[in-house]
Amino acid sequence: MVQTPVESAALYPDSDGKPMADNTLQYRWIVRLVTNLKQLLQGQTAFVAGDLLWYPIQVDEPPVPAQAPNAMVVLGRPEHDRGSYKQWEEDNIAPQVVFEILSPSNSAREMLAKQAFYGKYGVLEMFFYDPDSYDFWGLIRSAPDEDLTPIMQMDFPWTSPILGIRYEMFEDGLAVFHPNGERFKDPGEFIDEHDRAFAKLRELGFDPTDL
Repeated sequence: MVQTPVESAALYPDSDGKPMADNTLQYRWIVRLVTNLKQLLQGQTAFVAGDLLWYPIQVDEPPVPAQAPNAMVVLGRPEHDRGSYKQWEEDNIAPQVVFEILSPSNSAREMLAKQAFYGKYGVLEMFFYDPDSYDFWGLIRSAPDEDLTPIMQMDFPWTSPILGIRYEMFEDGLAVFHPNGERFKDPGEFIDEHDRAFAKLRELGFDPTDL
């Protein structure tokens, strides 16, 4: 299937025209997930993205199957800039893990459609969380041709077989933990740690810019 650049751009745009988030709470969760997942998988061949359009199959004409998970992890694909994730250009590797952070504008029908899409196109772990109501559910399997098994809050604490991260629910909502037990941080906390480390190096007589 050979398509000209113009045809390809028309069928597979790099944006769906929708905002990344509807509110600051949803945005903070998306950025938290992407930032921590990138840190978790640093040094591995893995691609982590937020709100990036994923095209699972190549077609000749619309409709074009596509979704833009709030966060997605693709193990086995390198981390580099992409306008969208066209699976046929990526060794046909589907995202193994996806996350959806709900906003008040999301409908139950929309979430069911996303679940069906992710199930059809090979996602192994999918998670849905409403940071306003604290509702959480997930669906997992160990292979694309297997049935999906539900994961609910009653199963917490629960650890992802693929990523090794732990989900736990508290009075103030969901918390996600790295395999070493460290809680997922907000991006600002990474910056604070970075600044403290540089300050300590300066106290010891080292110039961080020389390292």
